[in-house]
Formats: sequence, C-alpha cells, structure tokens
Amino acid sequence: MQESSGTTQGSEGLVGLEEPKKMTREDWRKKKELEEQRKLGNAPAEVDEEGKDINPHIPQYISSVPWYIDPSKRPTLKHQRPQEDNQKQFTGIGDWYKKGVVEKPATTKYRKGACENCGALTHKKKDCLERPRKVGAKFTGMGIASDEHKQVHLLLDYDGKRDRWNGYDPEEHMRIVEEYAKVDLAKRTLKAQKLQEELASGKLVDQAASSRKQWDEDEHGSQEREHNSEDEDEDKYADDIDMPGQNFDSKRRITVRNLRIREDTAKYLRNLDPNSAYYDPKTRAMRENPYSNTGKNPEEVGYAGDNFVRSTGDTVTMAQTQLFAWEAYERGSDVHLQADPTKLELLHQSFKVKKEDFKEEQKESILEKYGGQEHLDAPPRELLLAQTEEYLEYSRHGAVLKGLEKAVARSKYEEDVLINNHTCIWGSYWKDGCWGFKCCFSLVKQSYCTGEGGIKTVNSNCTPFEEDLEKEVEDEQPKTLLEMHQEKMKAKKRNKKNRKRDSDSSDDEDEAKKKKKLMKALTAEEQRLKQVDKLLQVDERRRPYNSLQEVKEPTEEEIEAFRMKRSRPDDPMASFLGQ
Repeated sequence: MQESSGTTQGSEGLVGLEEPKKMTREDWRKKKELEEQRKLGNAPAEVDEEGKDINPHIPQYISSVPWYIDPSKRPTLKHQRPQEDNQKQFTGIGDWYKKGVVEKPATTKYRKGACENCGALTHKKKDCLERPRKVGAKFTGMGIASDEHKQVHLLLDYDGKRDRWNGYDPEEHMRIVEEYAKVDLAKRTLKAQKLQEELASGKLVDQAASSRKQWDEDEHGSQEREHNSEDEDEDKYADDIDMPGQNFDSKRRITVRNLRIREDTAKYLRNLDPNSAYYDPKTRAMRENPYSNTGKNPEEVGYAGDNFVRSTGDTVTMAQTQLFAWEAYERGSDVHLQADPTKLELLHQSFKVKKEDFKEEQKESILEKYGGQEHLDAPPRELLLAQTEEYLEYSRHGAVLKGLEKAVARSKYEEDVLINNHTCIWGSYWKDGCWGFKCCFSLVKQSYCTGEGGIKTVNSNCTPFEEDLEKEVEDEQPKTLLEMHQEKMKAKKRNKKNRKRDSDSSDDEDEAKKKKKLMKALTAEEQRLKQVDKLLQVDERRRPYNSLQEVKEPTEEEIEAFRMKRSRPDDPMASFLGQ
C-alpha cells in the first residue's frame, strides 16, 4: 500500500510539472493577433488571480512566469512583487547605533560576569579598552567603570542605509559656532583697543591730516580705503588664492567669459548682413562694429563692438595700471590694485616720469654719438608726397559718405621699408646671384648705405678681397663699414689656410694610428668569435657564467671590426666563406 501510494504521489507531481503542449501554427497566429488587439485597446486585457489587469505592453521576459515558481502557467505578475515570506522587519530610518556609556550612576560593587579589569558588565577582560590595572576591579571593588550601550545589529532599510545624516547630533555643530563667535569677539576687542591707543597717542589725527592733504594734491583723485573690514589682513590678497577647479594663476587671468543677459539682443542679430562684422561663436566675441556699413556713429548705437568698449574711457588706463601692478609685484614691490590703489597710482606715475626721462636721455646720447637730428625733424611722408591710400568720399554738405572702412592690405609683407640710411629697398640690385641695394651696390642686407663711394668701389678694377691690396697710409681716409667687413673676411680666410696646413701634416699620423687600432680590434674580434663557437658546442647546462666580465662602451674601431666580421645569412655568397 505504501509503495502504491508513493507511486501515485509521484505521478501527480509529474502531471503537475508537465510541460505545455506544443501549439499549432493556427493557435500561435490567433495568440499573436489577440496580443496586438490588446495593445491597440480593441480587446480586454488579461486578468491575474487577484483580478488586476496586466498591461499588454509589458515585455515577455517580465510577464512570463518561471517554471519553478508557478507551474500552473496562468497569467500573473505575482513573481515580480516582493514575496511576503522573504520580507524582513527593517528598523526605522531614525534608528541608529547607540554609542558611549549608559546615562546612569556607576555601581560601587563588582557584579558577577563583569569585566575583571574595569568592572563594566557589557564586555569581558579581553575586550576591555582601559589600561590594564595592577589589581583588577574584581578584587578591589573600586573604580568600577560605567556600562556601555549594547550594540544591537540593526536591519536598516534602503533609505536608512543611504541617509548621510543618520545618527548626526546637531549639538556638535554648536561647539564650532561658539568657537568662531569667541574668536570674532576677541578680534573686535583687539581692534577697539588698538583704535583707542591710536586716538590717545594722536597718531590717527596725523594720518587723517596727511591723507586729506594727499587728496587735495592728486589731480584725478582716488577713493579712500575703507577700514571697516574685520578681516582686512586676511582678505587683502584674497584674489591671489586659486578657486577650486582652477589650475591657473589668478593674478594673470585678465579674460573672463563673454556672457550676456538673456533679455539683451544677441551680437550676431544686430546686423544680419553677412559682410558686416565677424562674430566668433566659440569665444562669443564681435570685435568690430556691426553698424559700420550703415554709416551710424559708434557713439549713437547701443553696441559698437568689443574693441570700441575696450578702447574707450578708462579701460586702457585700468589695464595698464593692472599690468604694472603685476610686474611690480613679481619684482618684489608690495602693491595691489584693489588693496592699495593710492600707493599703486603714485608709484605708477613716478615710474612713467622716470621712464620718459630715461628714454629722452637715451635718445639724446644716441643723437650725440651718431647724429641724424635732421631726419627726426622732417615732416611726415604723407605731407611731403601728398599721397595716401585712404579713400574718402564726401557729400555736398561735407559729410563722409564712404571711406571709413579699413584699407585692404596689398601684401602681407612690408613694402617700401628703408633701413640704415638706404634710399632704395633691399632687392633693388642683383649681381652674381645675390640681392643688394641699388643706391650703393651693397650685397649685405644689414649694412649701412655708402652711397657713391660704394658704387665706385664695386666698379673699380681692384678687388677688395685680394691679399696683396696696396694701402696708402699717407692719404688714408676713414674706413667705411664695407671696408671693415672686407678686412674681417680676409682675416678669416688667412686663419682657414693656416689651419689647413696644420691639419694636412697631422692627418697622415692619425691615419696610421687608426689602422693600428683597427688591426688590434680585428684580432680581438676573431678571438671572441672563436670563443663563442666553443661555448656553443658545450652543453647548455655546463656553460660558464659571464656576469663577472667588465662591461664598457665599445670604441669606434671595435664597432667597425664587429661589422666587418659579423655573418650575414641573407648574403648569397655566405655559404662560400668557409671554402
């Protein structure tokens, strides 16, 4: 009977886990059509065992039930919901581990099972964190420590594990607030005490009088610094500190992001003509005036380009002052544009005066030494030649109609540039494959103009580069730069000839020495190759070590010998070398 009952139970289990029958092609087609109708809303949705509709748009890998969960194969989504039997009782989000000691008076008598060292009941002797006593609390009954909170294993839920403020005590932050308040109070007290001392000594009155006098003498005037800042020393050079995320020196940052308010008109929408000012989308900059081709005055329009803003008002002066402050700070002067503007302005003015005096002295010394004052006093070339490349077109009332545009550059190279007193440009003369100046026939680009004297020297029969050039000492005249240059070239040629004579005699001796060294290197290379052949014939395990040999850089002769003696398997005649 038992066996028969077992067999029946097994057969029922097999029937319950029996796989579904294979669907026919017609049933499969009907099933797919029904799914499409359900997705379109023309057919009612499937219902699970709890009476809830199943969304037909749920993917099949989510809606299909695994065979080991529900063998009945009825439509359900129960396997996607949390299972009640696997749910644990999590603690609340406000619960946290208790730390420290229990807030109750410590006992004065040793309790059984407590720590033998300190007498606390919450741990044993091996877990005690107090200093080991010479005689423990178990035997003395004195100095029994307080009990700690028992650490309970909390089962925190998802939010409790990820709450960064769980277990935070707001009273800890009050300590920091009180500490900063005490420091602030001490600073105010020191400042008030210092002010009283200055008032008592009369020092503050003198400073006020001197600053008032300086205010009257200054042409432009500068605002007095405000001393109401509590942390003046700390915030004086606050812009020197690098902000988080900046990997550059804040002192040298002079460009900022070119942003605008959203209500303002964008720069590229001010003039839609493609031939107007260029707008750079990467830097959001439009340097030229977008209304230049409309004939409007830049001062009347609302926006006349970035260059107009940069070159108007005190912008240029401010930039020059800031640049001077940076350069002075790098050279050791303790100046700053925002911290001490009056000192910086006075220092900048004195620097400009000294710089102008230095330039004037330098100019005068050069003119005294070389002359040429008449060239500086000449009127400009535009007035002398009465020519200009600027085209202007006027109306009958005298207003400019056309001609404010920039003149198109004829070439990217400089034209008609005369240097070193020449009256012709470089390249106006050609001789023997060399360019020169037509005014003096000089073939040296940086030479000074010699005029007719240079032309006579070039056209004369005598060549200035000959060694046997006769010099008349009696009628000697001041040498020109061309003659001085020719003498230098002669001296260089003589030195080269002397070096050649010395080197020819030493070349023969060097060749003999090199041949001897090469022969020695060849014999040494042959011995090395024989030794390598012997080692290759010996068994691998019996070969000696070469780690104690001296390692040095090979000479040129040894490298040449290695190249001459090495075997080349790709050489077609390599097989005939042994024969």
